[in-house]
Amino acid sequence: MALTLVEKIASRHADGLAPGTIVHAGDFISIRPRHVMTHDNTGAVIPKFKQIGATRIADPAQPVFAIDHDIQNLTPENLGKYAKIQAFAREQGVDYYPPGTGISHQVMVEQGYVVPGALVVGSDSHSNLYGAVAALGTPVVRTDAASIWATGVTWWQVPAVARVVLRGRLAAGVTGKDVIIALCGAFNNDEVLNHAVEFVGDGVAALSMDARMTISNMTTEWGALAGLFPFDAVTVDYLNSRLAPLASDRRPGTRGAQSRSGYCETDIAGWWANRANLNADSDAQYAIDLELDLATVIPHVSGPNEVKTMVALPTIEAKRIAIQKAYLLSCVNARVEDLHDAAAVVRLKGARVAAGVEFYLAAASAEVQASAEASGDWKTLVDAGAIALPPGCGTCIGLGRGLVGKGETAISATNRNFKGRMGDADSQVYLASPAVVAASALAGFICAPQSFAPRAVGTAIRRASAAARSTAATVEIIPGFPSRVQARALFLDKDNLNTDGIYAGKHTYRDDLTAEQMAAVTFENFDPLFNTIYQLGDILVGGLNFGTGSSREQAATALKFKGVPCVIASSFSETYKRNAFNNGFVVFECPALVTHLRNTLANRTATTVTPIISIDYGTSTLTIDSQAFAFSPLSPAAQELIVAGGAENLVAKRLRASQA
Repeated sequence: MALTLVEKIASRHADGLAPGTIVHAGDFISIRPRHVMTHDNTGAVIPKFKQIGATRIADPAQPVFAIDHDIQNLTPENLGKYAKIQAFAREQGVDYYPPGTGISHQVMVEQGYVVPGALVVGSDSHSNLYGAVAALGTPVVRTDAASIWATGVTWWQVPAVARVVLRGRLAAGVTGKDVIIALCGAFNNDEVLNHAVEFVGDGVAALSMDARMTISNMTTEWGALAGLFPFDAVTVDYLNSRLAPLASDRRPGTRGAQSRSGYCETDIAGWWANRANLNADSDAQYAIDLELDLATVIPHVSGPNEVKTMVALPTIEAKRIAIQKAYLLSCVNARVEDLHDAAAVVRLKGARVAAGVEFYLAAASAEVQASAEASGDWKTLVDAGAIALPPGCGTCIGLGRGLVGKGETAISATNRNFKGRMGDADSQVYLASPAVVAASALAGFICAPQSFAPRAVGTAIRRASAAARSTAATVEIIPGFPSRVQARALFLDKDNLNTDGIYAGKHTYRDDLTAEQMAAVTFENFDPLFNTIYQLGDILVGGLNFGTGSSREQAATALKFKGVPCVIASSFSETYKRNAFNNGFVVFECPALVTHLRNTLANRTATTVTPIISIDYGTSTLTIDSQAFAFSPLSPAAQELIVAGGAENLVAKRLRASQA
């Protein structure tokens, strides 16, 4: 049977299946990933690992620790946390990359942990980036990371797969960032929500590895769980470029140089000879097919404060929107090619950063910065007035120097511009390519580095699957799980309500916050009045793609601590749903309920009180206004996670059983 690349990789990394068993989209499987990456959140995973009763990491070669988020924070508390992570890595024999090495995803690819055909997961929502190297990169959450450390495996549901056909070639001055912004804007009706995306077509061959990393990275913002490119000559050239002489560490039977993580020329040759198994079958079946003509793409800007709101550069340039901040940094756009594009704009314009503008610059890694310094690109940017920051996440996550201030407008080469993420919630943030960011920083307003004629992006939906329907079903209710819940609800009338809106980024690495303190700061970036309206036990109802954005589990646990019995939405970010069940918190989808509330609730505000909702988990129905609505049943397996209080307790139980 013909298989997608996602199905091939998932089958290869499935654990406990009979030899030759093939998995397909929708299957729940146990997976054994090649690697699991954690960054600053390693400090939060360690206690989870210990709480489940584990003392030794099952496979020390599997985890990778790469510190990158809060590296500008030199307080004794943060430095102490980093020291504990390093000591734990040394004790367990895990590869550790200290602050200043670079952003974790860049490090994972640079150092060779990501290889074609591998399943590599990370406790960060931008693990999709690994798909640029024909790998299956996807996010997991902190609880999953602890489980993988302890047992080597975790659970996963194979997602539906979308095929994106890229035709033609990009025009001069158009970049990978423009491609993914165009896709996010042109297909902004959840076409790929919770799908894995496979990029194919004749346009792929002309995309550099840096461009592929950018596109794969931001499939996260598009709503996808993964974004994979095919294994081709571009991949081979990149893999060969990462080899270095390490003869003393070479594996027996291999030849030539090898990567930091151990692959070598022998491996690359073997992958190329076996490339049919590292690409999708030509007749594989996909849930949806989308198409984009690369020749029609011109630079676009996303925003303000919405990734999927796309505006063509000529249109927004005419408005002369003044900026006070510009950012060239992050895991999506701070590689050698990006820094070169920005420096080329500076050389072309022969200008300095405009008065009243602060232009912040951080490379994706120390290696990238060294390359940019050697080429002169780094000096060009700094001499023009760019403010250099250490290689890390920093401002992108709302940490460190240069946050956007109250009332300010910013243009950023980052992957997210959610309200309040990069600083004050009363600010406007737009996303664009590095060249556009540099040109805007020099001009003092959002503009292009060169002239582009306005034109529509040429796209076509070639085939879509039928929409899924919620159907009522009677299910067994296991002991300890409530068969019924009845309460009033608060309707949060917004699609794509992101995790920054639920639990602000500035709190994410405050490991000292109590459960009560976490509960108290929920939704402050979404609705400052929420906590005055909320009453203990209120059900929450959201729109489409609830919990999109960051993989931070606090966006789920804080609601659990708050006493919310469940969240109902039209659809969820799969990562948010995973966080919820892994922490023993109920979420489920009922789009018909959301449609009913939008049709019947007048004078809605950000948070609107609804009539009483009665939920019957045994029959998979809920009732409001004397009307019944079906939802997909919560299986005994899902109920078991809730009753146990989350995956940690289940893993602990299994560990005790295995030790016995």
